[in-house]
Amino acid sequence: MLIKLYNIFLILGIVCIIAVVFLFWFYYQSEKKLEVDFLDVKQGDAILIKIPTGQNILIDGGPDKTIIKRLNENLPWWDKQIDLMVLTHPHDDHVGGLINVLKKYDVKKIIYNGVVHNTPNYLTWLKLVQKKKIKLIIINQPQTVKLSDNCWLKIIYPTKSLAGQEVENLNNSSLVMQLIYNQIKFLFVGDLEKLGEEELLNNKIDLSADVLKIGHHGSDTSSSQEFLDKIKPQIAIISVGANNDFGFPNLRIIKRLERLGIKILRTDQLGTIKLVY
Repeated sequence: MLIKLYNIFLILGIVCIIAVVFLFWFYYQSEKKLEVDFLDVKQGDAILIKIPTGQNILIDGGPDKTIIKRLNENLPWWDKQIDLMVLTHPHDDHVGGLINVLKKYDVKKIIYNGVVHNTPNYLTWLKLVQKKKIKLIIINQPQTVKLSDNCWLKIIYPTKSLAGQEVENLNNSSLVMQLIYNQIKFLFVGDLEKLGEEELLNNKIDLSADVLKIGHHGSDTSSSQEFLDKIKPQIAIISVGANNDFGFPNLRIIKRLERLGIKILRTDQLGTIKLVY
């Protein structure tokens, strides 16, 4: 009887090993594409970018541990590495969830703007980064990060160093980035408001993008007509929580996007939004 049970378990073990090997082979042999997931983290921002060469980039983490559930849903169970973590600015609805990510995932490198802000979540995040000895890079000027031969992350704002400074409006300290993959362009603007938008417009920076992550969850403090005219996006993503206390997205912004013929996708209506190219 014991020999029979042993043989059964041995066969099941071999079958499981073969299945796992096949899954790994299938995953790595399948055609790789760029995938950008606008994660449903309730009232906050979190964007997971999966580069065809295998890197995972996480921009912001929402307000709480919901981000862990979303990462589990959108990454293979064996993939617990974040190659690049980006904090656009230290408001709680962007940094809160990143604390949980640092605890659960192997984060290789982090970029942020280096501003001074004394809220508990931001300070906890900074202490945990220091404790884990993760490479922390302050963005003090526009620069380009090459991710692969046909994929780049261009950081275009802020245009000057904010390191060690107290900033009156943290939204306008948001890192603004273009993701360029072949002919496809994404523009991620954090919570940038009109003052920051005006600076980008005045600097005559190429802002064109196929996909725009709408600033500040669709607040009317962002997404000016001039800014949208310059970007000319085909798709606008609004990361926002259902029935939030702020009334986001603002109806004026929705109507503005509709008049421009821009397709609107919202996380409060669709959940996580996955774009693959």
